[in-house]
Amino acid sequence: MTPLLEVIALSPADAEAAQAGGADRLELVAQMSADGLSPTPSVAAAVVAATDLPVRAMLRTTADFAAGPDLVGLADELLATGVAGLVFGFLDDSGEVDVATCERIAERLHGRPWTFHRAIDHARDTDRAWVDVLDLPGVDAVLTAGSPVGVREGWVNLVKRDPSRVLAGGGLTEDVVPALLDAGIRAFHVGSTAREDGLWTSPVCPSAVGRWRALLS
Repeated sequence: MTPLLEVIALSPADAEAAQAGGADRLELVAQMSADGLSPTPSVAAAVVAATDLPVRAMLRTTADFAAGPDLVGLADELLATGVAGLVFGFLDDSGEVDVATCERIAERLHGRPWTFHRAIDHARDTDRAWVDVLDLPGVDAVLTAGSPVGVREGWVNLVKRDPSRVLAGGGLTEDVVPALLDAGIRAFHVGSTAREDGLWTSPVCPSAVGRWRALLS
């Protein structure tokens, strides 16, 4: 199976460039200065219209991993734009997966798939968090670096997880990809390295996406 390449997009132009470079899926976010918050529904609708790729929109309204207000309403608005799914994941005050909130949001997807994002890398007990997350309805990917500080430090922790659920990302660099592929991981998530000069202020670059596509293929 050819590995899946997911690229972070901030705009319709990013979406078009990612598709041109060979991406398989988009994660749509806003405000990368806060490590990725929810886009507005209007931006989500524009991105869906600009690409043939499946789009998963971030559902996150605070810079930490706590459940913010009005998440159900925002989830409904984003889903109404035609996105293929959502990206979310919340921790409670004790650092454990906020199962109740995640289940409440998952119900709104009515069978559409979703990604549990890197909140899992910040859980108090990551082994327990993985058990809790994989029991949630509809989740088919867990965006994880294996460490709060990134894949370069945490990739060794990914090889013990279910490779069919791992979406490897969070500072992903080319040098760790062979080991992840050898471990059976077949889904990869890139952000700044898909952009001109590796800067979030630069647009997605089709040739940079193409290099990732070639590496994974």
